[in-house]
Amino acid sequence: MKKILVFALAILAMVGNVRADEGMWLPMFVERLNYVDMQKMGLQLTPEELYSINNSSLKDAIVGLGSEAKPRGFFCTGEIVSEHGLLFTNHHCGYSAVQKLSSVEYDYLKDGFWAKNYGEELPAPEMTASFLIRMEDVTNEVLGVVTSDMDWDARERAIKSKIRKLETAASEDGKYNPVIKGFFEGNEYYMFVYQVYTDVRLVGVANSSIGKFGGDTDNWMWPRHTGDFSIFRVYADKDGNPAEYSKNNVPLTPKHHLPISLDGVKQNDFTMIWGFPGSTERYMSSYGIDYNVDTFYPIIIDIFGKQLEVMDEFMQQDDAINLMYADNHAGLANTWKNFIGQCKMLRKNKVSEAKVELEKDFMKWVNAKADRKAEYGNALENLKSGYETMAAVAKPLFYPNFMMQVGPVSRTSIFEDYYDAVEKDDDAAKEKALAEMKSMDVDALFAETNQQVEKKTFAEMLKLYRNAFDEEELPEFYHKIIDKKFDGNIDAFADYVYENSIYATPENIKAFINKPKVKKIENDYVYIINNQMMSVLMGSALLYRMTNETIAENDHIFVKGLREYYAETQPGKSLYPDANSTMRMSYGSVQDYMPADAVHYDYICTANGILEKYIPGDYEFDAPKRLIELIEKKDFGAYADENGELVVCFLSTNDITGGNSGSPIMNGKGELIGLAFDGNWEAMSGDVNFEPKLQRTINVDIRYVLFVIDKYAGATNLINELDIRKSEPMPVREEVEVSEESEVKQIKPAKPAKPTKSSKVKAKSKK
Repeated sequence: MKKILVFALAILAMVGNVRADEGMWLPMFVERLNYVDMQKMGLQLTPEELYSINNSSLKDAIVGLGSEAKPRGFFCTGEIVSEHGLLFTNHHCGYSAVQKLSSVEYDYLKDGFWAKNYGEELPAPEMTASFLIRMEDVTNEVLGVVTSDMDWDARERAIKSKIRKLETAASEDGKYNPVIKGFFEGNEYYMFVYQVYTDVRLVGVANSSIGKFGGDTDNWMWPRHTGDFSIFRVYADKDGNPAEYSKNNVPLTPKHHLPISLDGVKQNDFTMIWGFPGSTERYMSSYGIDYNVDTFYPIIIDIFGKQLEVMDEFMQQDDAINLMYADNHAGLANTWKNFIGQCKMLRKNKVSEAKVELEKDFMKWVNAKADRKAEYGNALENLKSGYETMAAVAKPLFYPNFMMQVGPVSRTSIFEDYYDAVEKDDDAAKEKALAEMKSMDVDALFAETNQQVEKKTFAEMLKLYRNAFDEEELPEFYHKIIDKKFDGNIDAFADYVYENSIYATPENIKAFINKPKVKKIENDYVYIINNQMMSVLMGSALLYRMTNETIAENDHIFVKGLREYYAETQPGKSLYPDANSTMRMSYGSVQDYMPADAVHYDYICTANGILEKYIPGDYEFDAPKRLIELIEKKDFGAYADENGELVVCFLSTNDITGGNSGSPIMNGKGELIGLAFDGNWEAMSGDVNFEPKLQRTINVDIRYVLFVIDKYAGATNLINELDIRKSEPMPVREEVEVSEESEVKQIKPAKPAKPTKSSKVKAKSKK
């Protein structure tokens, strides 16, 4: 699931008491700040059962999912659900790993995958599982290196140096992965010590027609009928320690695993979610909001929308292309629709206007005393000026940046060392560069690309760039090459490039390596495009970087002042820190909502909605025949509610954001009742301001998850592994044998595909 510019701010910026369902709270402070409220709402666990560094506690079942051996943040959350290291997360969280394990012959995205025993489980490419060992306040140590005579740049260098030393000391010679992060815009610092397991294996995943039912159309929407779950297992060495993949590794015995409740949900039921939310921006000034809505988001929507349009065209025509681009498409589509929603709802919900009122009150408080005016008086004005500068440089920065990541332009760096060596007449460097070129795995550069998709994306991005700028602002190659030599026909120009550029095809690259010539590089149209785009980008990059530092410094000052403002004007107010991919807990309740006048949304939706939305053969709304048959017969077994219906998803008021995907939603006993996977459209402004009347978390009901595993897929080995509970006597579960005619394909594990490096955009994670 490319990092987008964000300002990670997450304390309430509106006046009024903090609601019980608002806030992403640090677990170490739950007893002091939240426990009494949580008890009143229905929590039945003790503080020690929630978070403990000495004994097994709920936090030990919460897993941060990363893609590196030492992650500094997490793309999703998972939870341990058995004493054998079984892990639940969202379908879209496991999507990348499943795609890498798939092939046209063994397409696990299309057909699903269910391991019947440990031996059939597949190593998940580029997936790690991190367990939080402890967290601690290191604010005094980190800020102790800051002196009054330091400017912002010197301050940041000193802080980074101190953080590196503290993290190294806490790693215990590599046993742990300590990560120190700033909170409240660098006014506090906390260290999180993780143990990272790198042997994670795919256990089960439903067909995408279940796990992605509704596709991009239903994304962020309610009602939702998506079975958004996948299953993995964490492995360790025989002593329970992290170890690289080995056949000798064994399933991890966790400190704690979550029991599962079949009791279902009722309105007003207490809920809590634990996980690793990525980033919120609730301290963002009105100037930052206006910049995002008016400038930044529209640029990304424009670029990503065009790339998705090209992908869609080819993916729906060819299964191989669909599989190849599935993961990249999913990430782009999620960010694209997210930004569309934010643009709309930030304006509709008048978030900037509310921030303006807060800023007016803040400045009245600041101006009431000379010392406050001296320290905080210029922060907002500096932020205003900074965002105005950002808006001026955004287009000449972002459009060429994304153009340089497309197809052949993205590969221009592969001959840079050779070109520089020849230019400098450095024979030793030239020989080294030649050797590196000859040892290059050229085919690997194209392993996850299709020439048709690449060429059309290249052409469409050139058109997009042209439409975004005035003629006099365009790089020279538009006029001297495309207009003069191709009569302005960008498609004809793209055809020529893909026949002649040394960067366009593996054959052309190999031919150049056999007979390298600097003149051939200099005359290559792709090389010329890259150089001229780079020139445009660099013309804005320095100012952009300097402005970013100015904004960061003044955000730090503004947030420091706001905390003092709240402490003086609302002394009973508890402030929660910004989300920054560290473990958080949020709590709330199961609730419906009214998105508009005379419109009411229930808090649950059932499998009947799948039948209503079902369109055979449709790219987004097709569903497996066996699933449809089970729903039509209401053959739900132990997973039906008291009315004989199958609840698919439900709503809660928990405060989450991207990174919480896959987080467990639990009842007051700490039992798993579902998996959080999305937010709702009407509250897309929620990352900047919590919307109590509108903001809801969409959760897949655990009973639907178990129904798919058990009744649909017949993976009873997994059901038998779980600790399933019900307040009333458990219904008798009938084990079913799934036949080949059932359309649930139990595919024998293929040889795992080797992970390949791709240049896909790292888009923002779903909620």
